[in-house]
Amino acid sequence: MHYVKKRGYIFTQINRLAIITLISSLSVALIGTIWAIYLESFLHNPSYVGFISTLFTIVAMVSSVILIPYIERTSKSKIYLISLFFYSLSYILFALLSNIFIIVAIGIFISVMSVLKITSFGIILRDKSKDTSVSKNIGLIYTFINLSWLLGPLIAGFLAQRYGFSPVFFFGAGFQALAFFLFVSFRLKDNRTEQRIDKNPVKLPFKFLKDKNRAIIYVLSAGVSFWWALIYVYIPMKIVDSGLGSDKVGYFLFGIVVPLVLFEYLFGKIAAKKGFRMMFFTGYFILSIISLICFFITSLYIIMVLLVLASVAVAMVEPTTEAYFFDIITKEQRDRFYSQHNTAIDMGNIIATFFSAIVLLFLPFKYIFILFCVVTFLLALLSLKIKNIVEGKKH
Repeated sequence: MHYVKKRGYIFTQINRLAIITLISSLSVALIGTIWAIYLESFLHNPSYVGFISTLFTIVAMVSSVILIPYIERTSKSKIYLISLFFYSLSYILFALLSNIFIIVAIGIFISVMSVLKITSFGIILRDKSKDTSVSKNIGLIYTFINLSWLLGPLIAGFLAQRYGFSPVFFFGAGFQALAFFLFVSFRLKDNRTEQRIDKNPVKLPFKFLKDKNRAIIYVLSAGVSFWWALIYVYIPMKIVDSGLGSDKVGYFLFGIVVPLVLFEYLFGKIAAKKGFRMMFFTGYFILSIISLICFFITSLYIIMVLLVLASVAVAMVEPTTEAYFFDIITKEQRDRFYSQHNTAIDMGNIIATFFSAIVLLFLPFKYIFILFCVVTFLLALLSLKIKNIVEGKKH
């Protein structure tokens, strides 16, 4: 582990990555808080927002496969810096423009950049982690990500309520730019490239899915983003449509993140010592039960409280699914398979936004909870079929 001493503290490369994650994720949290409401201000229909979100996720999913040769032959540090630059630029354009067609075009572009950003950072993190510390380090990174999501909704809700959407985008652009300069100043480099480049990436998804455990953890990872679509797309629109105001969205999303900050690092350490299987099952089973309860509740405030409590269950599966994936692949497979694994994020979003949009076209809002109840219950059952891995037993 590379490190430097600063004022008596061990400032490891993982710690430096965590600081950059905090700042970059704060930017994403600001935009993520208002994104669905921002789109609805142009589209005037939650269902249309769902379909546009599905378009963005399809673009990201396709990009995750097509860009594999580029990721394999290019420095991961360079890829990450490029993505930070274009994130910042895109957020500025969102603040300045009001044409829905241009906004959608920029959204498609940023969907491609998100693939490069998430994939390059994940590979850098894994390359700098010991085999016995993967789950712990990823838990640490997710803790910093969630700290940003703790602050982001409050800041975004305050700014949007009083000054509109544009200041939120400008702040988001500024934080991405700051992350860019910190990454350069910290001299974080990962210039590892693959000697054998996959010239036909279309075949790679079939190779990826040949392994049973890779296929199962892919589905379980998709379940996390499936759940977040409910929290960050549909519940905010429900809050605003109920007349509570965008500042209440910020308070709700603030509460959502508190259990993640408190428990994700802890659950990551427990999974490393005890194994992953029961962590996955328990988390998804709890989400299923809470979704079912929400269907029968009429008070939006009580539903919001229940969903905040559900974040304890999310903390069991969010960092651990990614850690498990890295535990079952070799170093040589990271560039080839990690971007494909990350399409689970897009797959979960596609399933959640598309089928939720269909439900909302024909049924009252509460029936969306039945959809999430059924899917999370099936994920709980699926988790029992996965091979249990204990990082603490690795040598």
